[in-house]
Amino acid sequence: MAQVTSRQESFTETKIVGVLTRPLVLKGTLSYVRPDRVEKHVLAPYDEHVVVHGDQLTLANREGTKRVNVRSHPLIWSFVEAIRASLAGDLTTLGRFYYIDLQGTRDSWILILRPLDRQAAEYLSSVRLSGHGNRLVSVEIQETGGDRSVMLIQGHVS
Repeated sequence: MAQVTSRQESFTETKIVGVLTRPLVLKGTLSYVRPDRVEKHVLAPYDEHVVVHGDQLTLANREGTKRVNVRSHPLIWSFVEAIRASLAGDLTTLGRFYYIDLQGTRDSWILILRPLDRQAAEYLSSVRLSGHGNRLVSVEIQETGGDRSVMLIQGHVS
């Protein structure tokens, strides 16, 4: 995926959380601009923007805007790099945070990431990304407590 310079695609994310009686389904757009900008814009069932640019994460929703330096929060940083470094095709960065298991072929692949950091491993079991060629099609996050989310990336937004 290293040759991708920018991309914006729609997504549907299903979150299965133990404290909820039914899954939470989010719809929105996911954008990437090389080398280090990722934006997740949730459009439904609420409006929320999460933008990571460099080391700065900005979360904007109806409650206001919050900014965090991801390097100051190792767990957040590892989540950010799971997506950003994968989109950039940056295995060196992924290797700083995760055990990497790459399966399949260039045309159809699965990347399974398991955290190296003990603190992250207490919360996060694995991140499983799958794709075709340079296109990411799904991201599954499995937490150690049983919660999980599955993001299906539908295609290019015009």
